[in-house]
Amino acid sequence: MAFCLGQAVPALAQAPIVLPDAIRTAGVVRIGIEATYPPMAYKDPATNERRGVNVDLVTEIAKVLGLRIQWEEMAFAQLIPALTTGRIDFSGSSMTDLPSRRDRLSFVDYVSTGPQIFALAAQSAGITQPTDLCGKSIATPRTTAYFPTLTAWSQKNCVDQGRPAINVVGTEGAAATRTDLRQARVNAAVLGAEYVVYLSQQEPNTFVRIGRPIGVNMSGMAFPKESTVLRDAVVAAINKLIADGTYLAILKKHGIEDQALATATVDAGQP
Repeated sequence: MAFCLGQAVPALAQAPIVLPDAIRTAGVVRIGIEATYPPMAYKDPATNERRGVNVDLVTEIAKVLGLRIQWEEMAFAQLIPALTTGRIDFSGSSMTDLPSRRDRLSFVDYVSTGPQIFALAAQSAGITQPTDLCGKSIATPRTTAYFPTLTAWSQKNCVDQGRPAINVVGTEGAAATRTDLRQARVNAAVLGAEYVVYLSQQEPNTFVRIGRPIGVNMSGMAFPKESTVLRDAVVAAINKLIADGTYLAILKKHGIEDQALATATVDAGQP
């Protein structure tokens, strides 16, 4: 069974949003989030409060659905186990929507994304395009889709073209990747295009993007495979926020409006 949510959102009276019984009765949705990935989700260094695109967007989604949020902070690697064991209702962190993840999960895609190669400006002499890094070291988080994407890109664009392979260095996350780059342990790094935008805003003239992203995909909020009612409620809420301008305002606030989607989609990411 499920309840229709009509009174909380009068504008949707002709198309009421349906919520699962348990969540509607409790009035609470449990959101898993990894708060170490700006501008999507991170801690304000001055206040230690959560900030970012995902935090703002999930907050607005909860308002549309008439729910309170119970945030559950965890490492990125814990998000999928937390979803599949029912510890959280959905992931508010950015997760690349990949077919290989859909055996257990379903995704509500809300922004485009892609792995962006970047380097320290002071150490980027002679590096103007991604293939200039063949034979060199690039750091990227091992638990994300960026690691296999970069490995495959190296095979196709370096090895298959007679160039030495990129040494793909797996790290524990975005912060560790950035540290490896700053300490010159690697020649470049790969993180999401949105994170590189954030770094460039925070430290102008420090980093340089090397070419365009080496892939394009969708970033989604992840749900347990069977949680279709809640998933579809979130799709409806995001599309309402797109229609009334709230969604784009959030993306502009954090400088990633170029990654906006015209509509929220389900499981639309490509390999």
